[in-house]
Amino acid sequence: INAEYMGAEPGDNVGFNVRNLAVKDLKRGYVCSDSKNDPCKDTEHFNAQVIVMNHPGQVQNGYAPVLDCHTAHIACKFAEILSKIDRRTGKVQEEFPKFIKSGDAAMVKMIPQKPMVVE
Repeated sequence: INAEYMGAEPGDNVGFNVRNLAVKDLKRGYVCSDSKNDPCKDTEHFNAQVIVMNHPGQVQNGYAPVLDCHTAHIACKFAEILSKIDRRTGKVQEEFPKFIKSGDAAMVKMIPQKPMVVE
């Protein structure tokens, strides 16, 4: 359906055209924003709640899994495991653990290995 619509709700898929920009020039993970008033910026690092579902051995600082954030598919390095937390309550169980393993949940400082926008 082609229609003029002045709003979107979470979960809505919205398509639009930009003058002088061909669809073939767009790649997975590209982000659009208002470049004059509120431009998007790539992130140096971000904190993520991570749950290790099925991983052999231990996961420690320096591990770099590939994350999917919206349409981006980028390796992000575990810069620092900040805390091991209870999966159900979110309460901190251990500050700055050396590693986490299968079944553990943790707050982790992540560093994208390529430019990435995280809101």
